[in-house]
Amino acid sequence: MGRTARAVRLVTLVLALTAIAAMGAGCISLPSSNRAGIPQGVPPGVGAPVPYIDIHAPGRTADTLANWARPISNATGIGVYALEAYGNAAEIQRQQHPECGIGWTTLAGIAGTESKHGRHDGASVAPNGDTSPPIRGPELNGKNGNMRMVDQEHPTRADGSPNYVRAEGPFQFLPETWQRFGVDANGDGRADPDNMDDAALSAARYLCVASGGDMTTAKGWLKALMVYNQSRPYAQRVADRANAYSVNRRY
Repeated sequence: MGRTARAVRLVTLVLALTAIAAMGAGCISLPSSNRAGIPQGVPPGVGAPVPYIDIHAPGRTADTLANWARPISNATGIGVYALEAYGNAAEIQRQQHPECGIGWTTLAGIAGTESKHGRHDGASVAPNGDTSPPIRGPELNGKNGNMRMVDQEHPTRADGSPNYVRAEGPFQFLPETWQRFGVDANGDGRADPDNMDDAALSAARYLCVASGGDMTTAKGWLKALMVYNQSRPYAQRVADRANAYSVNRRY
């Protein structure tokens, strides 16, 4: 999240939103490597409806979505625990902030792009949503198009070299963004970017804020994705995945 240089990302966001405004609200198509039989367009389809759950129940509320998640997992190849986390986050947002309209497919599209649904580099998702080993992005050292960001709490390593920030967890949150938006969603009392439940709900809340509270329009959806990662090709990849998952297809 937020890996390109600040000046570039601001210009990119302005240009993207200008283009969207010219098109008007509604479904638009991004340039896509779309596969046969998979819908195109933005916002992506929201997929199989998530059943109502008691979001205030103690413990991991995502556990109640197992029967919903299993057939989708079989069809898409997404792990059951990851799917439970996406559905849980989308349903919490639906009940608490229905105006946003974020679908679980968008969350799946992001996590699939960022971390292969918590499976990057041999990681796995536990029944409580924890991902292990921890998933970390490359150092934000200003190279290869990345922004340069030094850890403010621990700016240097033992050898005196800069201690650069790395994005964390299956949704690749920057530490400063996590401090603002990170929440507990699996009921263990702490917000952990390496927990799929926590990260999915935190991402949903961040996206809804970034979109101005409405991800049901092309403008709102793309605005949120461009704030999450300032790259139009990135938004395309997320949309392609989300559209595939909306019709229970692997991607």
